Formats: sequence, structure tokens, C-alpha cells
Amino acid sequence: MTGYRTTSVDATRQLATAMATLAQPGDLLLLVGDLGAGKTAFTQGFAGGLGIDEPITSPTFTLARSYKGRMVLNHLDVYRLENVQEAEDLGLGELLEGGVTLIEWGDTIAPVLPADYLELRFTFGEDDDDRNLATRIVGPTWSARQRTITELLGPWAC
Repeated sequence: MTGYRTTSVDATRQLATAMATLAQPGDLLLLVGDLGAGKTAFTQGFAGGLGIDEPITSPTFTLARSYKGRMVLNHLDVYRLENVQEAEDLGLGELLEGGVTLIEWGDTIAPVLPADYLELRFTFGEDDDDRNLATRIVGPTWSARQRTITELLGPWAC
């Protein structure tokens, strides 16, 4: 895992905006971390990087939302799912075919996802607004971009 640090919500969004420049159709990102750790702020910045200007909120109760920018952004929050089977009922296969998909609490449904994704693990830092972000690449799609990710996120490296 590679580690990064942000010191504000805006910095988390800026890091995500930078990450969005690497997005390709079919990409899958799993956002993992406690409540309030920065998953939705990351998604907001990522959406901005895709040219999406509508408000992004966590789809905790609707489970999934799609937004149109330079490519479709599928934003899922699977926190409320009671079992992995419910994730399959969301039509994940179709969502993963088009655009880029970010799944909050994605580690909870990893067994039903393709083994080709970027995991972003958010933890709280020392100060209230500090966030630590660890990336873990699973599969070939993101592995091919590992060097670019490291260079792009260099300003936030810890």
C-alpha cells in the first residue's frame, strides 16, 4: 500500500480531482473507511475532475446514483446492505460496464466484484481535518497506472 495525507476536506477533494484525470471507462474504485473519514469528499472531488458540477451526496439510502461528465460516474454506497447477495441485485455488472464506479464501503462486497480495482482506505489523522489515504491496487487495470498514480499524488505523499 502507498500512503498519502491531506489536511483538509478541500485537500481531499483536490487529491481526488487529480485522480480523476486517470479515470477510464470501466474503472472501479473501492472507498473504505469509517463514517466521516472522507469517502464522500473524495467522490465530490473526483466528480469535479470528471466535469460534473451537480451536488454529490452519499447515496446511503438510494444505494446508487449516476452522474454525467466527461464520462459517467456511478456512485454507490453499500453501507446499508445486509448481505453480499443484495449487492448483486443492484445490477453491478451493468454499472461496471459503463463509466467509472466508486463504491463507498466497497470492501464489504469485494467477493462479488471483479478482481480488478483500486482500493482507497481512509483513516483519521492527528488533527480533526487530517486524513490518511492508503491505496492498494488489485488486478491489471490499475497496475498499469501505478507509476502515474505515484507521480500524480506525489504532493500528498507521506
